[in-house]
Order: sequence, then structure tokens, then C-alpha cells
Amino acid sequence: MASRIEDYALIGDCHSAALVARNGSIDWLCVPRFDSGACFAALLGSPQHGRWRLAPRDGASMAPRRRSYRPGTLVLETEYEAPHGTVRLIDFMPPRSSAVDVVRIVEGIDGEVPMAMELSIRFDYGSIVPWVRRIDRGIRATAGPETIRLTTEIELRGENFHTCADFMVRAGERIPFTLTWYPSHLRAPARRDALKSLHETDAWWQEWSGRCSYEGEWRDAVLRSLITLKALTYAPTGGICAAATTSLPEQLGGVRNWDYRYCWLRDAAFALHALMIGGYVEEARAWREWLLRAVAGKPSETQTLYGLAGERRLTEYDVPWLPGYEGAHPVRIGNAAFAQHQLDVCGEVSGMLDFASRVGLEPSENAWRMQAAMVRFLESDWQRPDEGIWEVRGVPRHFTHSKVMAWVAVDRAVRAVRNGQTGPLDRWAALAKRIREEVLREGFDAKLGAFVQYYGANDVDASSLLFSLVGFLPATDPRMVGTVRVIQERLLVDGLVARYRTAQWIDGLPPGEGLFLTCTFWLADNLALQGRLGEARELFERLLALRNDVGLLSEQWDPGSRRLMGNFPQAFSHVGLINTAWNLQKARSAERDSDRDG
Repeated sequence: MASRIEDYALIGDCHSAALVARNGSIDWLCVPRFDSGACFAALLGSPQHGRWRLAPRDGASMAPRRRSYRPGTLVLETEYEAPHGTVRLIDFMPPRSSAVDVVRIVEGIDGEVPMAMELSIRFDYGSIVPWVRRIDRGIRATAGPETIRLTTEIELRGENFHTCADFMVRAGERIPFTLTWYPSHLRAPARRDALKSLHETDAWWQEWSGRCSYEGEWRDAVLRSLITLKALTYAPTGGICAAATTSLPEQLGGVRNWDYRYCWLRDAAFALHALMIGGYVEEARAWREWLLRAVAGKPSETQTLYGLAGERRLTEYDVPWLPGYEGAHPVRIGNAAFAQHQLDVCGEVSGMLDFASRVGLEPSENAWRMQAAMVRFLESDWQRPDEGIWEVRGVPRHFTHSKVMAWVAVDRAVRAVRNGQTGPLDRWAALAKRIREEVLREGFDAKLGAFVQYYGANDVDASSLLFSLVGFLPATDPRMVGTVRVIQERLLVDGLVARYRTAQWIDGLPPGEGLFLTCTFWLADNLALQGRLGEARELFERLLALRNDVGLLSEQWDPGSRRLMGNFPQAFSHVGLINTAWNLQKARSAERDSDRDG
């Protein structure tokens, strides 16, 4: 069985990523890209579906005494204390050259520790056992287009289609293992010097994190989240994937298991905001260029999500040979949401471009053309029902959040025209006013005192918390105060916010999921904007406490089992952390200024 989600740490090279469990097992690795087939898929099955375990031989489930990233990096260090000594395991993926490398270094701290290694390579999500051959200082495993080479000075042996080793590490010794993926039709790449790669990788991340301009109260947490966003960025194109995994369930044993290894316009727009807060203008610029390439074409054909290089066809299918994480089935590859109509993405993209221009990203004529084309499309499309921010698989509806985000798209275009861009100012200003008036009339229930999930509904949705954050209404407006109150009454569970009350007639799936962490960050933002800073800080600290031991968050939290749920690590959750830390810092500064003025 795979480890608990919170027991994993992430390593990566900004092309792909691996998940390393506390017990020393790499249970997930997709190569050569985030969305490629996994060669280690034990996360969604068993060790027979591929993994690489390296740990002390004494005690199969020995827990580490300490685990952490080196400061400012994605280099993971795990220390184990054995009966006769202490050992450190250093895991990392060097910045990409021509091949994919995963490096593991076993370092003796004191005494001597017997170690064991077990390597099971299974290509195509655990379905293909490769042909393994011995080579000088290691093995080579090939199946079809893929080859993986393991290089080490340790003697290896084969056992029942696994590669194993037993060895002793003593104080002061460093024993490296390097796993290299490359296309099988090409010549094997040169072997890396593992210790030199460690130094280079450490320096690369230190240089990147050293450019962080955020200096607020929660700098360590914000920097770790920024590093996570960088790790989820596909360097060749600038696209930011939503998570490193597929099919980690939103409910144990449930069917809400989705593939998040793609680039959502919505998530990436929020991520760009967070990167700009951290001072990472280059990443924001690269994402904008990715966006322009991805959505090029007719605005009516704009998708909610794309592949890492802007691919459009992300056909969803099930993988029957994988039993799923703790039995949560089906395991899905691809995501059918790419074909959905989600009105809100135009607003997120337009809002992001507006924010980028206001914080220093140079203007782009191509970006304005795209933004204006989206607004022209919305002139006729905004009145259509859609599947909404939560990508429901039930009947399309007039979701209130979607309409507000249509207003955002038009409102930001109006602002751009007033600031010098070319466009029909009067017509778009009238359209923004019309959308706003409809939302206030159809999307707000005066009897309930809150915005509702969709026109005609009698219940709330956590996405309404965004209305104040995008400038639709001030957080102190009575309608927003009422919305926050009803959300707290109806959607607050164990102090955290559910997205909405799931029901099959709304989203076409059996009810039940964890608590979506980003929604709770939005609640903290609203509390801060309403002047309830103490409550906001308390809620934010509660969220920080849900991070695992190396500072990572998944998509959701299950209050029953008190476990992280959903794909991991989740960019949206870390974006929420960064943005809320920034909002709390601004609110605190405003409060201090007010006190001084008083």
C-alpha cells in the first residue's frame, strides 16, 4: 500500500517530478514530462507497479527522525537512526540537460548502518516489465521507446523482476545512485558526477530562491510555496501544471479522481499573481507567452486547460490495471474538462493581464489583442450556461461565479481602454453594467442574505468569496458580509470551508469530498478585508498547520480521517497560501497606519 499523502515530499527538475515517501520509497515518477507515463506508479497501486526504495535494512517501516529540504532548495534530506548508527538520504533531480536524472546519495553520519535497495521499473503506469541487462557499474532497463539506466558502485542482483542490493554505509561515506531516463533509440548520455550534481542543484535553487522579494511575517512558508510553484512549472514553455499527480482521491474510496498534470488557465492566472508577489517577473512573463500560444485561435475555442506545451486534446481514459490510491477507482489519465464550457476563465485571464500590467510587466500588444478578442466573444456568450469553476459533470447552469468573472473580463478591458488601449469604450462599459445588474438581481437571494451558487438556487458556493477579491463588491458591502456569514453557517466543517454541498443532481457524481483548502484561504482573505484581522490570522495559522513536515499541501483536507486528500502537491493551495499571506500583511499595515493617524 502507498504511504499517506502527507508522507510524501516532492523533488523535480522543472520538467517532471517524483514523490518520495518518508520510508525512502519513490512511488511516483513520470518521465520525461509531468504528464508522461509513470515508470514508478506504486502510488496508485502496489510495489509491483514500480517504485525505488532505499532505506535502512533494519525495520521495513522505520520512520525517519528528521526530514527537510535544504533551505531555499528542492533538495530533500531524510535522516534515519538505526540501532548502530545514523544515515542521511539525499534526494534530488538536477536541472535538466539532455536526459532525466534522479540522484540519491546515502551518507553515513555516525556508526554504521546496513542499507537495502529495491528497484522495480514498470513503464506505462506500471503495465510494462522492461528487459533488464547488466552494464558497467549498473543496469539498463528497456521497453519500446524508453530506457532507464541505474548507475552505482554497489553490487546489484536481480530477484523476481526486481533489482536489489544490500550494502553497509559508515560514518563519512557517501554512496551515490543515479537513475537516468533517455529515449531507447539514442546513445546513452554521459554519466553524471552525483556529488558535483548535488552542488550544482543546490546552487541553482539557492540562486532562484535568493531572488524572492517577499519579506513578510510568513516568509519561510511563502518561499516554500513559491519553490513548489516553480517546481510545477514546465521550463521549456512556462506552463504551470496544477499538480504532479493524477487520481489521488478527493474522498477515500471515491470516484472523484482526476488527472491534474495539465495547465488550467484559472489556476495559472492565480499562480502568476502569486509569483509577481514574490518578485518573479520572468516566470510571469514566460507564463504570459505560454498563454498567448495556447489560446491562439478563435476565442470561442478557448479551453479551460491545456497540455504543458499548449496541447488541446487531453482525452480522458481509465487505467484498469491500477487499483487506485487506497482503492479509489477509477484511475484516470487525461481530463475531459478540456472540452467543457467554463465562462469564468475569460475573467481570470483578463484579470491576470490587468494585474501584471499594474505591477510592472511590460505591455504586450498581442496580449491586448487576445484580451479584446475574448471580450468580443463574451458579448454574445456571457448569457450561456456553463459547467462553472468546479467543472461539474452535471447539467450546465447559470453559475453566479461565472457571471461575475464575465464581468471581470469586460471591466478590465474597459480599464485598459481608458488607459490608452483601443476598443469600443461605451459599448463595453454598458456591457459591464448590464452583467453586474443581472448578477445583483438574479444571483443574490435577499431572503437568504447571500449570493447563491447559480441563478434560482437556494444554497451558497465558496466561489462567492472571490467576489470581493476581484473587485465586484467591497468585502464590507452588506451583501458580501451576508454571504460570508451564510458560508460560515453552511459550508464550514471542522473550521474549514467546503466548496459547496455536493449532490449528484448538481455535479453528476456521487456526493462526498474533502474540504477544498483554497476556499478557506479565500475566507481568510475576506475576514481580513472586513477588518476581522484576528479571525483571519487564526484561520491562516490553522491552514499553515495542515502542511506536511516539509511544507507541502494537497488539494483538500479530510476532517474525518484528518488527512490530506486530492492531488499533491497542489499549485492552487500554495497559491492561496501566498496570496493570503500577502493580503494579511497589507491589512496589518493598513491597521497600523490607521492607528498612527488616529
